[in-house]
Amino acid sequence: MAPPPRQRRATQVDIAKRTGVSQATVSLVLSGGAVSDQITESTRQAVLAAASELGYSANVAARSLKGGRNHLLGLYTFEPVFPTDQRDFYFPFLMGVEEETARQGYDLLLFSSVGSGDRAIYTGGVNRLKLADGCVLLGRNVRREELAELVQEDFPFVFIGRRELEGVELSYVGADYVTATSDLVAELIRLGHRRILYLRAVEDTEPTRDREAGYRRGLATAGVAVDESLIRELADPADLSPEFVEHWTGTAGVTTILVEPSEDNRLTTALDVTSAAARVRFPGECSIALLGDPPSWTPELRDWTRFSLPRAEMGRVAVQILVDLLSDPHSAPQQVTVPCSFVPGDSIGPAPDRMWSR
Repeated sequence: MAPPPRQRRATQVDIAKRTGVSQATVSLVLSGGAVSDQITESTRQAVLAAASELGYSANVAARSLKGGRNHLLGLYTFEPVFPTDQRDFYFPFLMGVEEETARQGYDLLLFSSVGSGDRAIYTGGVNRLKLADGCVLLGRNVRREELAELVQEDFPFVFIGRRELEGVELSYVGADYVTATSDLVAELIRLGHRRILYLRAVEDTEPTRDREAGYRRGLATAGVAVDESLIRELADPADLSPEFVEHWTGTAGVTTILVEPSEDNRLTTALDVTSAAARVRFPGECSIALLGDPPSWTPELRDWTRFSLPRAEMGRVAVQILVDLLSDPHSAPQQVTVPCSFVPGDSIGPAPDRMWSR
């Protein structure tokens, strides 16, 4: 399927043609200065209406005297990452973006798009990200139709996290979930585990698909057949109860549970409660590992084995890619994956003896 044709940005010339006035008149109206008072009210309203219809937004980069740029990079988040429990999960991303933006000699502009409803880039049909030269995008609840519009407008942006859009390629920097999960499975198999339960998120996002691909690769590399019944969706992390673990370790013979962490504290709370119940010993009777980081703000009762996302590095690389795109507007989209790091923790160990008596 061929990508949709790119839509040229509306200019003051387009508005002038639409309204039948000069570009100078359009500029006076849109500038809003004192001289604009000389324009009749009917003309002013006609210019503003045409600007709205054409999707024009004042681009401060066009006013810059240095190469048509204002040296502003934007950061847009699809969720309110500051006032919620997710804030500490996102904090390293934000730090990486801020540090690299300063190192590159740019200023950083945060777009929050706070309104009465869901967040949207095109509030009122206008792309306000154009106030910046380009933008780093971040968040789980992505409006893919807005990403498509940004591509049509040829607006430079880089997504933190792998994102797919049918028919087009996007620039992104993502964590290498596939290799990290595969390596973790390989370590468990080295410890003698074969019955490995994988609890995936319900949402079929790119990170979840990558984790599942890594799970399957790890088993295949070791010559272990994939048991589809051991790939389960965990609708609510709080469901990971002592009874749940007893069922899978008892009747199903599972010796390891791999679980995709949530960005709030529900999963770690459930794991701590199950561990404290002492009805199943970790890792003596069952090993548990997280496919990512628990919320950094959550006090943990134990050091769960996991891999850690290179969040600050992902933020830095996203800015580097964005600056590259700005220096060469005709360059192809860049897609980079950054390795995760293994955190040994204390929640995995050798497979229990009962595994070998089956």
